[in-house]
Amino acid sequence: MPGLLLQMIKELPFNQRSAEYMPLSRVQIYSAEDDSMSLNLFVYGEERKQLTEEDVTMTGSHILEYAQQLMAGTLPPEDEYGRPNPKPNAIFARERLIEHMEKCSESYIVRSDPRRFLSQFELFEKVSGSDNISVSIEGRHRARQHLAPLRPRANHPAPLPPQLRRSPRSPRQRLGRGERRRHPPAHARHARPRGAGRRGHVQPAQAGAQAEQVAQSRDHGAGLREAAVAGSTEGRDHHGDVHPLALHPVEAERQYVSARAGPNRQWSDRDVCLTKPCRALAVAFSKGNILETVTKDRYVNHAAAIADLFLDRFNPKDPLSDQGLQQRSEGLKAIIDNEVEDTPAQEMLLKMLDIVKHTLKTNIYMNNRYSFGLRLDPKIMVAEGEPPRDTPYGVIYAHGRRFDGYHVRFRDIARGGMRLVTPASPEQFALESAHQYDEVYGLAYAQQLKNKDIPEGGSKAVVLIDTIGMSTTGKDFVMRKSVKAFTDTILDLVVDTDETREEIVDLRGKKEVLYLGPDEQVIPQDIDWVIKRAAQRGYDTPAAFMSSKPRAGINHKEYGVTSEGVNVYLDVALRHVLKIDPTQQTFTIKITGGPDGDVAGNELKILHREYGDNAKVVGIADGTGCAEDLNGLDWDELLRLVHENLPIDQFDPSKLGEVGAVPKVDTEEGVKARNSMHNRVEADAFVPAGGRPSTINEQNYKHFLNTDGTPSAPLIVEGANLFVTDEARQRLFDEAGVVIVKDSSANKAGVITSSYEICAAMLLSEDEFYENKPQIVSEVLDKLHEYARMEAELLFREFENYGGSLPQLSKVISGAVNAATDALTVALESFSEEDKDKLLPLFKAHLPKTMADLAFDQVHQRVPAQYITNALASCLASRLVYKEGTKFVEALPKENLAAVALRYLEAEHEIALLKDALEGTEMPEKEKESIIKLLDAGGARTALRVF
Repeated sequence: MPGLLLQMIKELPFNQRSAEYMPLSRVQIYSAEDDSMSLNLFVYGEERKQLTEEDVTMTGSHILEYAQQLMAGTLPPEDEYGRPNPKPNAIFARERLIEHMEKCSESYIVRSDPRRFLSQFELFEKVSGSDNISVSIEGRHRARQHLAPLRPRANHPAPLPPQLRRSPRSPRQRLGRGERRRHPPAHARHARPRGAGRRGHVQPAQAGAQAEQVAQSRDHGAGLREAAVAGSTEGRDHHGDVHPLALHPVEAERQYVSARAGPNRQWSDRDVCLTKPCRALAVAFSKGNILETVTKDRYVNHAAAIADLFLDRFNPKDPLSDQGLQQRSEGLKAIIDNEVEDTPAQEMLLKMLDIVKHTLKTNIYMNNRYSFGLRLDPKIMVAEGEPPRDTPYGVIYAHGRRFDGYHVRFRDIARGGMRLVTPASPEQFALESAHQYDEVYGLAYAQQLKNKDIPEGGSKAVVLIDTIGMSTTGKDFVMRKSVKAFTDTILDLVVDTDETREEIVDLRGKKEVLYLGPDEQVIPQDIDWVIKRAAQRGYDTPAAFMSSKPRAGINHKEYGVTSEGVNVYLDVALRHVLKIDPTQQTFTIKITGGPDGDVAGNELKILHREYGDNAKVVGIADGTGCAEDLNGLDWDELLRLVHENLPIDQFDPSKLGEVGAVPKVDTEEGVKARNSMHNRVEADAFVPAGGRPSTINEQNYKHFLNTDGTPSAPLIVEGANLFVTDEARQRLFDEAGVVIVKDSSANKAGVITSSYEICAAMLLSEDEFYENKPQIVSEVLDKLHEYARMEAELLFREFENYGGSLPQLSKVISGAVNAATDALTVALESFSEEDKDKLLPLFKAHLPKTMADLAFDQVHQRVPAQYITNALASCLASRLVYKEGTKFVEALPKENLAAVALRYLEAEHEIALLKDALEGTEMPEKEKESIIKLLDAGGARTALRVF
């Protein structure tokens, strides 16, 4: 009965937090062929998790006996009902079969037909250890009044919640809601928990289907294609093939509504996916606006026509030409201008048309895609009327079940973290959704600024996931699946394999290289999966595809790499701005981010290591509360929290001074104290080492000032990204003289470390890295201090010489280095390999010594040529800017920049020879040192005769 099963599932009890909760262990669904009656059985309760060999040999004796006969070749090709028996398979050996049966529930073994059990075991082996789906379909056989089962199996890391254990439906029923559902006239459908595979659990489902429908499906693809059309012939395109949009295995049914336009037109998945990126462009294009617009009867034909244009444009069998796209686009635009009078609806439809025209690649025709993906020309993301800002190099958008994800990058080869955002309420979700693209753009741009010292440009990925109302287990399950779906969609769009060449139309025509890293809520298991998946999908350097690998990576929190750089900037700033020598004088500091956090916790350790009791932490806040003491919080207690990985609300109140307090967020007063600590508490320096972007913004920046207009801290060193907005930074400087070291400078050490991980993954085997890890890590930390101090000294030198705000100078430095890098990259493309090899010492000197000693002689064999080019360009560019300053680079015409930089390298070599010659001359040491100092300071520049 249409809709009855769904209604019953919605009414099932499902509350994992309830003391009376019992898991749904088995579902059996029976319906009459004429749909006049149905019987649905939902069986609750825990089944025995682990059977013994004795158990399965008794309960599964019928299966073991059948398998023995099959392996001995004594069974006929077909059983008594004309169904084919499985072919002998090594997995049917008694030992393997018993091992598998021990993982199954007793009821499943007892109730299973032996032939069916072995067939399902074969499918189980196909998908175990992956996230794939395997399908088997049989038609009607003689002497059987009910049908053989359709058996899709999908890998699930945890047992499915009841609302997801539903009977299979036709493609349109999966994509639409609100229409009259047409269940296939099946006699029985089943869903049972199954045992664990090599990674996670495998969930089988069975359903019956009309024989003639099954027969029709056999000629149209395999695997999921057959499953998708088994119950209905809807979902085929005009060629008779299964429509690619009908094969979306991970779309959440609740996200869709249904509408018809004419006798055969159905609005569905494709229209939603094409409108999703529009939400980044204007408030008017909210999710509600999109759904309301494209589902109206008067607009659905227009939306569907645009979706058809999209499908034809990227049909790998016969892609629509540029000329054809232009002609049809102009025709559709004319129709929309003429027929759609509502301005917002017209803007929406025209933007959909623009997205089609600005899409360079899509995985829409990939048979086994995890989610729908678009590689967009970034110009599409520029909204009319917005202030000018740098255009990214590339944008990837992915839409899947319960998530939307963006990946933005600012250079051809780029690296940046993947962040998972899981709002707790519908209101928060709507707010996050409205500014998702702006957030990922801002994070990627900040990454581009801080990546100036490394070969990779800046990028970032933000995946917005709907986990509202879920249990902890359910939330974790959806987050892990979203990481997999988003990552695999990126791989769809960047790898070059036989599969992608066959199923993806590439309008960009250039290989793309990008690297990911972990950010908020990404866990080590995600990293392992991503790297293995990159290898399976044919990514050129899979070990480098994601940084922070548990064994062959440099764990940022364990080694405190970001905080090591932050503290260098803090040290230099204290000396230059406040005239405090922190090794000799006391100073006060306040921090956001808990002692259990990466940046905050490690900063506490470094402060105590470098300055001891000279550093007085007067306030610290995290998600659990805050601790304040104007005389300085007890160092032993702070370090205890760091080492035990505990948040600040665990601070022992007995360790407080007379004016100390530990407000917690379990009270309203505690929430207010925590939220205002960074503004209220007075200190010499403030280090935001945790917190959401835009915490201090142009609307609330005055809260950071005291009643007399003086700042609660005259110095801010940004350990956290985007904690203070650009507008707030400038106003704090203009109105209160607050000196702010911007995030793109202060916390760049983390990205430099990740870049070294990428180099290690390309140059060294995992064993080589692990065997030499202590020495490599030590050398990396030395490099971090070196790069941080070079920029910090330049930053304050130019601040003192030329004035202006420090954040603006930080951007100027990044801009100068990046401009020089870009110019050099273009110039180096025209170099012969022999000429490039002369510059390789630059790249070698950039690497940790042990890494270079072990493998640099294999650099051409192990590192992509474009990466080497980028490395040479970035090394020379940063060297030039840090030595000579931004004014020197800005004064050079862009067309001459690369040539001057290369001549500068030659001049440096000449100066080095002069210094060597000077060492052998006889003159007073003091005079010799003065001459060498002058040569170091301006010798190369003087040799160039550029002043």
